[in-house]
Amino acid sequence: MSQTPAHFRDQLSTLTDDGGKRKWIYPRIIKGKLYKYRSILSYFLLLLLFSAPFIKLKGEQLVLFNVLERKFVFFGLIFWPQDFYLFALALLIFLVFIVLFTVIFGRVFCGWICPQTIFLEMVFRKIENWIEGDHLHQKKLDEGPLTTSKFFKKTLKHSLFFLISFLIANIFLAYIIGSGTLVQIITEPVRQHVSGFISIWVFSFAFYIVFSRVRELVCTVICPYGRLQGVLLDDESIIVAYDYKRGEPRNKISRELENQHGDCIDCKLCVHVCPTGIDIRNGTQLECVNCTACIDACDMVMTRVNRPLRLIGFKSESQIKNNAPFRISRKMYGYSAVLLILLSLMSFLLIRRTPIETTVLRASGTLYQFRDKDHTVSNLYTAELINKSGKDIRFELTADDRRLKIQYVQKSAVIRYGASTKITFFVVMPQDAVKQYKTRISFSLISQKKIAGRFETTFIAPPND
Repeated sequence: MSQTPAHFRDQLSTLTDDGGKRKWIYPRIIKGKLYKYRSILSYFLLLLLFSAPFIKLKGEQLVLFNVLERKFVFFGLIFWPQDFYLFALALLIFLVFIVLFTVIFGRVFCGWICPQTIFLEMVFRKIENWIEGDHLHQKKLDEGPLTTSKFFKKTLKHSLFFLISFLIANIFLAYIIGSGTLVQIITEPVRQHVSGFISIWVFSFAFYIVFSRVRELVCTVICPYGRLQGVLLDDESIIVAYDYKRGEPRNKISRELENQHGDCIDCKLCVHVCPTGIDIRNGTQLECVNCTACIDACDMVMTRVNRPLRLIGFKSESQIKNNAPFRISRKMYGYSAVLLILLSLMSFLLIRRTPIETTVLRASGTLYQFRDKDHTVSNLYTAELINKSGKDIRFELTADDRRLKIQYVQKSAVIRYGASTKITFFVVMPQDAVKQYKTRISFSLISQKKIAGRFETTFIAPPND
């Protein structure tokens, strides 16, 4: 690898050598092939992010994480507190997927999909370049005295920053409280939604501070994913890497003269375009978000000096060091197997999931009751039915054994949307049908002439001798 001293590992790339003060990053923007692909993906994700709260599927918001009402909606599937096990399993699947994705592709998620990076690089950074100019003009403007032009540019920039942060805060709340509630907060008098109004402004200032001042520190200091990356990566992981065997030793080269050194001409363009301020030639670093800006920059230089592309590219340490092709490691197989098992379990639970969750218990403190008049015996039960669908449900309870009769003490024929109801009923069985002390009996919930759920319970009575 490079012979550069490893002092870069002693401190963050965004800190100065004297006293550890914040070093502001002015990345140069190079619109190469990967940048264009990343822009297309970013605009698609931004469109989905801003539109999802207002798209309805089966009468529900496309994506909703309503912690206050403990209601979660994901592409038509509604999850209530009773489905917490599904939520926990889905979260575990997501974590395993992220781990597997990181083991194989490094931190590409951060550079291409993470909302923090997308908003910073594709929205706020572009506004900054539009108002203040490129990286050189921005640095000159910040270091210069306060003039009328500087005051106007800074005011315009930060005004737009806060306006966009305000918009992001509203969209963020739409995912939490629902787009309908958000519209009410916006359109109705403030005194009716004081907490919602305060929340919007708090999140607006938080997003404004993140995108105007904190910026890359979210990726390098605050986000735990970058720290986790160092544990997950191995020599087979494909990351944005510098081919040091091909690039070293660095030296200026000419198109006319035969190259006696490595292909790296030490132009430092890969450093100038990095949004976290690192030198990718120093090797794998937790600050690298795999945004691929250095790949575009290096490819542009290699084209100019008539050298092969991808001196910096998606490569594993094994590919660089041993010139070996990519292979799936045992770690990748292991995480893939775990992910497959979890996905299979999740699919099984979702298939078995019914719109009505029923809990049936024998009434406490009661025994069987003989009815000598019609030679039957009865048990008293209470049932709680929870509506997990997206609408009100009318239902009817029927026994699968036609010899059983149901007599209601407390009856409700409708379960409201997102609510629960309780019913109390007797199950009556002919005495001559009782063959053992405990008999398993089953019931069906019928809604709109379809079976919406099944459940079983135990009927207790002495056998008929």
